Amino acid sequence: MKKISGIGCGKNCVGRWAAIVRGSLMVGCGLLMGLNASAQDGDHNFNVAKNLDVFNTIYKNLDMMYVDTLNADEVVGNGINAMLRSLDPYTEYYPEDKNKDVKMLLQGKYAGIGSLIRYNFKLGRVCIDEPYENMPAAEAGLRKGDIILSIDGEDMTKKDNSYVSDHLRGDAGTTFELKILRPSTNKEMKFKITRRAIQLPAVPYYGLQANGMGYINLNSFTEGCGKDVRNAIIEMKKQGMKGLVFDLRGNGGGSEMEAVNIVNCFIPKGKLVVSNRGKLQRVNHDYLTTVEPVDTLTPMVVLVNGNTASSSEITSGALQDFDRAVIMGTKTYGKGLVQTMIDLPYNGKMKLTTNKYYIPSGRCIQKLNYKHANGGSTEERADSLVKTFYTANGRPVKDGGGIEPDVEVKPDSLPNIAYYLAGMTDSSEVLSSYEVDYIAKHPTIGPAADFVLSNADYEDFKQRVLASKFKYDAISEKSLENLEKVAKFEGYYDEAKPEFDALRAKLKHNLAKDLDYNKESIREILTNDIVAAYYYQRGAIQNTLRSDKQVKEAFRLLQNTDEYRVLLQPKTGVDANGK
Repeated sequence: MKKISGIGCGKNCVGRWAAIVRGSLMVGCGLLMGLNASAQDGDHNFNVAKNLDVFNTIYKNLDMMYVDTLNADEVVGNGINAMLRSLDPYTEYYPEDKNKDVKMLLQGKYAGIGSLIRYNFKLGRVCIDEPYENMPAAEAGLRKGDIILSIDGEDMTKKDNSYVSDHLRGDAGTTFELKILRPSTNKEMKFKITRRAIQLPAVPYYGLQANGMGYINLNSFTEGCGKDVRNAIIEMKKQGMKGLVFDLRGNGGGSEMEAVNIVNCFIPKGKLVVSNRGKLQRVNHDYLTTVEPVDTLTPMVVLVNGNTASSSEITSGALQDFDRAVIMGTKTYGKGLVQTMIDLPYNGKMKLTTNKYYIPSGRCIQKLNYKHANGGSTEERADSLVKTFYTANGRPVKDGGGIEPDVEVKPDSLPNIAYYLAGMTDSSEVLSSYEVDYIAKHPTIGPAADFVLSNADYEDFKQRVLASKFKYDAISEKSLENLEKVAKFEGYYDEAKPEFDALRAKLKHNLAKDLDYNKESIREILTNDIVAAYYYQRGAIQNTLRSDKQVKEAFRLLQNTDEYRVLLQPKTGVDANGK
């Protein structure tokens, strides 16, 4: 979550400390910005000034006397980052050369070609993986699997993703030459591509499904996403929407204000959505809904998981506290902290944790406590300290540890072999090469919502895997090996050796059997990747709705109005005050 309204608040703070730190390095002034301006304790002020003076003197002596010439940006930057790491993972320093990262963080924008890239271990090169719809890469004709040979004449052999990405990005309006090798034709091709501002869609897909069920996928809380969600709701209501699934799974958050705007789509004007509380009273703030909602009645399920965090938790938690939606899935991440972006000298910026946030029931769902001694450490909040709060209807909810879903639905787990095939550890690249070849042989495929890789095509893929050098760790065999080691250590192995031998024979690694047994999971990965190449991200999301266990359960619940209503009512014996 990025509380954008905090940008620029640090300049007055610098003036407050100027007399104390006179003579210190400018970086010392920057580090002080945002500190608690109300702290007047003399000992505290003295300790701050003393340590800044010590830091300043240490670096002056290093710069003057150390055996090697030091890079000030690097050495002091390392010191800053080490200090911030002892606080929490969200407080970060961005020097001037990282301003593009800040813009991407806050706005979801960058200037480049608009494509995912990936490193191909078999080729030792970076390849185009997924061009974004209506972006320069797609418009130029780049395809999944295209091997990047050079950028403006510079050879990209053995360069990693980060290096290639930095060269693909640049100022909007600049043009460069990209040379690629297309595996399907084995031809080298050159493209002149003009970079432009790329904004990833916060709502990559929404649409009315069967039986009048609406679906919205929100993947980030970047500027303007509240309007996108509002427009999607209005459009689907015009089409006759009877229920809504709002998907926040994997959404790591973003702008706090956008979370309020999204809640405001469903909650009347003038309602408190979230409160920020920290050291500085002047940065404390209560956020209320400010406009009339577009829908206060349509039954709604919000999907969440362990990667639903920050602004996503404000949204899902507020909708739960107002009893406006049923929360379904698995427990959320548990980030109840607010960051403020402030300006630093020399065009630097710092994302600084300044507040905890509290949702309408009064609870803070922060899971971890951050300890700052000895370089920093974390501890989870003890169960004995967890408190009970109550929703508008009197349903009990807990603080500390994320948003607990009203209905727990665990997703299907990814089989071990599928993880290795789809992951970044397969040196044979058999899955990627099959997909690229399939796309080359099929100019078109069926509609995104309906396409499924055929049994014959999966059999072709299976034979490729068997013929390749694909290897993966069989968890059952590794577990048996570990058990054998423990048995030998404790002296039981010799007596149990026949049983171990029999079990080893039954667990013997069989690739063909594993490919058959896990066919549906692997086929879903292949299907989704292939659909993305033709219909981009929106098509890939639409395709997953066919088989998504949690989405199916959400649609089922929305069509069972009695079951839905019961979930939003307090349990028997608990009134609206929780008594």
